[in-house]
Amino acid sequence: MAAGKYNIIIEQGATFNLPITWKDSAGNPYNITGYSARMQVRQFKEASSPLVTLTTENGGIALGGALGTVTVTISATATAALPACDGVYDLELVTGATVVRLLEGKAVISREVTR
Repeated sequence: MAAGKYNIIIEQGATFNLPITWKDSAGNPYNITGYSARMQVRQFKEASSPLVTLTTENGGIALGGALGTVTVTISATATAALPACDGVYDLELVTGATVVRLLEGKAVISREVTR
């Protein structure tokens, strides 16, 4: 399975919320019970340090088990600290030794005006 392509906009100073449901070709949600998830945003793929790292362990990603839901959240405080730039991201689901890259794309961090 190839990663889905989806571009995101993260607005500085605003809560970022990305709800996703992972479904099979028949439209049925995958049961992701027992999975963990991880996502990084970087200015470019080869950048040595991520701008933000989100995981199920650090509370940035919540998984919905049998419903197949994945919810990515970045607090308003955390987005305010991000530099305004164009970047890239990917979102991976992990179970045992199996890693599935669910989504990837551009990540635009939009500059906040009101502070």
